[in-house]
Amino acid sequence: MTKQEHRDHLYMKMAFTWSENSYCVRRKVGALIVKNQMIISDGYNGTPSGFENVCEDENNVSKPYVLHAEANALTKVARSNNSSDGATLYVTASPCMECSKLIIQSGIKRVVYGEQYRLMDGVELLIRAGVQVDYMPING
Repeated sequence: MTKQEHRDHLYMKMAFTWSENSYCVRRKVGALIVKNQMIISDGYNGTPSGFENVCEDENNVSKPYVLHAEANALTKVARSNNSSDGATLYVTASPCMECSKLIIQSGIKRVVYGEQYRLMDGVELLIRAGVQVDYMPING
């Protein structure tokens, strides 16, 4: 295993651990943004700041205002003095189309994900945009 593969494995394990912070019941997702071997942001899926920590409605459907882990990590880095330009995003589930658009616009150059979601159009968009995408299944 190369040094980069070892780091990728560790960061993915950290993203899975971070996903446990989510209050969502159906699916917990975690994300880390890493640049120059430093974690510059993190996120997990959940409701916006100030909202109740309940992600699903009475029918167990995600509420429309739940933020994805990637979006939380990207907005967190946007509020900091860090730049995501050229960074790597580690996320426990493959990004959706909406998050992939944000990833592209943020300048992230590589995405490593651990679980394939039923829709892969977000991953296809990232590849089309020239973002390096790597699938790395990890069992937590």
